[in-house]
Amino acid sequence: MSNYIVKMENYWNGRFNKENHVWGERASKTAYYALDLFEERDIQNILVLGAGYGRNTKLFSSNNYDVVGIEISDVAFNLAKEFDPKTKFYNGNVMEMPYDNKIYDAIYSFNLLHLFREEDREVFLNKCSNKLKEGGLIFITAFSDQEDSFGKGKEVEKNTFESKPGRPVHYFSEEDLINQFENFTIIETGIIEDEEDHGTGAHTHSLRYIFAQK
Repeated sequence: MSNYIVKMENYWNGRFNKENHVWGERASKTAYYALDLFEERDIQNILVLGAGYGRNTKLFSSNNYDVVGIEISDVAFNLAKEFDPKTKFYNGNVMEMPYDNKIYDAIYSFNLLHLFREEDREVFLNKCSNKLKEGGLIFITAFSDQEDSFGKGKEVEKNTFESKPGRPVHYFSEEDLINQFENFTIIETGIIEDEEDHGTGAHTHSLRYIFAQK
């Protein structure tokens, strides 16, 4: 495991230890939107990458999908097993997929892609493709270049800033995100304003999403 992945594991373990259900118990607005898109198609199972403590997996599992989640933080993994007992969770790094022999109808991933460096983003999406059936669907969200934190902190790569110590984030333009998915067929892109409250007052993230097909 690379030093960067170890740092990310430590960062998220520390955060979940301190803040527990960091984003509350309600799923992200992006998960509700992805659910609507999935319900329009013949989807039976969903792989959720960067599953956290299960707030997004629970939305899918409670709507009768067969859901599997992968989460790097063992703290969040243990929280998720209690919060969403219907979902099968694996505790590990998504870059070490596969954890099972299943091929999935759809993948959902909330704010994970932007945590990888440029070369790792390509590897990650190739691994996603390998876990999808032919014609399978992928819905991914990431920080946009319209975020208030864009440009703040040390720039470690182009448009990648350490706006929080120990957590570099890549901020996507629409063109940048589309280019990242050159091996997929793009169905839809856009921005969703997603409100969060970490207990210190509500704030809104401008998240880019991409919905694509293998």
